[in-house]
Amino acid sequence: MKRLFGLALLLLVLLNVNAMAQDESAAEEVTDEEIQKFAAMEDSVMVFYNQKNEELVDMIKNNEVIDGAGRYNEIKGAWGNEEKLAEIELTEEEKAAYEEILGFMESLSGEVRDLKISLIKNDEILGAATYNKVNKAMKSNPEIKEKVDSTIAELQDARESESSEEGGEEPGA
Repeated sequence: MKRLFGLALLLLVLLNVNAMAQDESAAEEVTDEEIQKFAAMEDSVMVFYNQKNEELVDMIKNNEVIDGAGRYNEIKGAWGNEEKLAEIELTEEEKAAYEEILGFMESLSGEVRDLKISLIKNDEILGAATYNKVNKAMKSNPEIKEKVDSTIAELQDARESESSEEGGEEPGA
């Protein structure tokens, strides 16, 4: 009986070690192509977000009702407090313009999320299985995370140098 118990315990240990080895090998099996696809997807989402963020900044700066970023920040600081809104003498036009900006901000996060989901689900671009595989590997293996991050940085650098070669403005200029 002791022998049977010992064999069962040994079998359990071996199965557990085998399962752990499979988990580790799954993280190691991430290919350069999968990392490239993952990084390209993340970079595409980042580019989209930056474009939408520029639209938001432009919407605030060039708003005909809210006179520039200073007034916007004043309204933002008082928003939700009726006493402060009365203090800064918020007009109905400014309130409507500010609510429009808030609506754009809220839609921005949804648009970015929807784009990312559509890119992840598209098997030709990335695919959910690849996304999950790389994402899991990044969490369990710092080397994979570093490789993904550096690939994203390389894509960003290539895009920026390409846009400056085409006569585009440098970022931040």
